Amino acid sequence: MFGLLIVMCIIGMWLFQILENIGMTCGLMPITGIPLPFMSYGSSFMVVNFALLGLMGSVWAHRKDNLKRADYAATR
Repeated sequence: MFGLLIVMCIIGMWLFQILENIGMTCGLMPITGIPLPFMSYGSSFMVVNFALLGLMGSVWAHRKDNLKRADYAATR
């Protein structure tokens, strides 16, 4: 359950940043310094995005369904 919360927060953060950038481009929202995920030039923001992808991958790798399948495959 905690892993699901982590993934939902990460996706929500990315969606907010994407929608904010679309709104700035269309002139519907004020111009802010929010970078576009995986497209901006800043290297520190890119490192954070890849760290968040790694966190999501870890949640995926440690889910209970995957562990049950790994135990089943090991016994065969």
